Amino acid sequence: MTLAVAPHALAAPGAQSGAQSVVQSVDWLAIAPPTITAVAALLILVADLFVAERKKALLGYAAVASLAVALVSLVPLRTADRATFCLTTAPDVCSYTVDRFTLVIQFLVLGGALVTALLSVTETRRRLPAGEYWFLLLSSAAGAALLPAARDLATLVVALEVASLPAFALVGLRRGDRMSSEAALKFFLSSVTATAVMLLGVSFVYATTGSLHLTRIAARMDDVPGRLDTLAAAGVALTLVGFAFKTAAVPFHFWVPDTYVGAPLPVAAYLSVIGKAVGFSGLILVTVIAFPAHAGVWGPAVAVLAALTMTAGNVAAVRQSATRAHSAVRLLAWSSVGQAGYILVPVAAAARSGDVPIGATVAYALMYAVVNLGAFAVVALVARTKPLNRIADYRGLYATRPAAALALGFFLLCLAGLPPGVIGLFAKVAVFSVAVDAGLGWLAVVMAVNVVIALYYYLQWTAQLFRAPEEAPAPAPEGPPARRRGPALVTTAIALTAAAGVVLSGWPQLVLRFAAVDLF
Repeated sequence: MTLAVAPHALAAPGAQSGAQSVVQSVDWLAIAPPTITAVAALLILVADLFVAERKKALLGYAAVASLAVALVSLVPLRTADRATFCLTTAPDVCSYTVDRFTLVIQFLVLGGALVTALLSVTETRRRLPAGEYWFLLLSSAAGAALLPAARDLATLVVALEVASLPAFALVGLRRGDRMSSEAALKFFLSSVTATAVMLLGVSFVYATTGSLHLTRIAARMDDVPGRLDTLAAAGVALTLVGFAFKTAAVPFHFWVPDTYVGAPLPVAAYLSVIGKAVGFSGLILVTVIAFPAHAGVWGPAVAVLAALTMTAGNVAAVRQSATRAHSAVRLLAWSSVGQAGYILVPVAAAARSGDVPIGATVAYALMYAVVNLGAFAVVALVARTKPLNRIADYRGLYATRPAAALALGFFLLCLAGLPPGVIGLFAKVAVFSVAVDAGLGWLAVVMAVNVVIALYYYLQWTAQLFRAPEEAPAPAPEGPPARRRGPALVTTAIALTAAAGVVLSGWPQLVLRFAAVDLF
């Protein structure tokens, strides 16, 4: 199918009829993953008007099915790179490109959204409006799936906002919940401020290069006139702010703990994984593709952000674990900030390395997505009987829910980088090696220290799972013992993430090869 604009429709009276036609082909297969997700969001919103209240669960199953179809649509895109929405005067300059990097990030985004949907079906039955929830979740996932394929700054900004705006509403969707409303307001105000700064940076970049396409920006940044060099450097720095905010890099991290605690648990899980995927993929695109000429500006800045982020996140998480009355979700929130620091290390190394070692970032993000979603799935299961979800509530979990305790212990060990969580260890070693190879020895030392700090709270929480309960369990009634089962879809999410973690720990080369991407 083609989108065409006839020349005479735009030409002024008397213009020559021989003007060049503006014809643009649309590769529907290339844009299938975000398109399927967006169309499903609209259909579910309309269907919500006609579905009876007692059958609202069908909307959740439809959302799960649509995300599964979107994941399947990635399969035919593996064979060759594709591009669409290209300039008619320069067919090699396109706004949407499907390459290995795009496919890996879209797989991460849509897979994470699918696990979030599994966790959400039960939640929407209890306290959340089903139609609005599924529309917002799928809309955000569509924007997140669009972003890694974007190859111009306009599309990047639109994708970032499409992913972000529904997330604000998701955080505050629990009506009448003051904590949820406060979290949504903090998230919204801080995000809007970061977006405004980023748009200012984009305008500076456009003013100095005359283009929004990433490849053209990279070519023209080398020839920026001396009088505009300061403006270009300021544009580069300001453009990174919006993506640093989504990655929860220090000092743009202050919204994370309150937002995660105030949001519904599935939304917190979604933000912890998909939000970071959006942030770091956008950061990689603008730094590695568009701004290599200013690596001296963004390279040291990202290195410092990585060091500050991992340190602030891990130190704050240690403080949370020191008091068992603190929320487990808040601990995971600070843990996610610390993990974001590790993810940023290869991006900083790309400024000093000729081979652009972003594969380590992608591999680490894939590992983190699997195990962090699994940890949130277990937390969601425990929250059904322990609404306060304090760290103390996990003491003796093995005695009551042995499978859930083993799964959570495995996820925490993966995050810590300890066996049997081999995939976590391999991902950390890959990131550490990239920093050393790029000559960032000081950053590798900071990372090593932070890994040791993180061991404290990960192992402390893991030990809680297997300690004897503080209170003796109530005597069991006569008859066959009752089996404690969680919701089927939540159990499925735990099983899927645990199985993926086990497979990757047994075959860590799988994720490293899958994440071996090249943006050039």
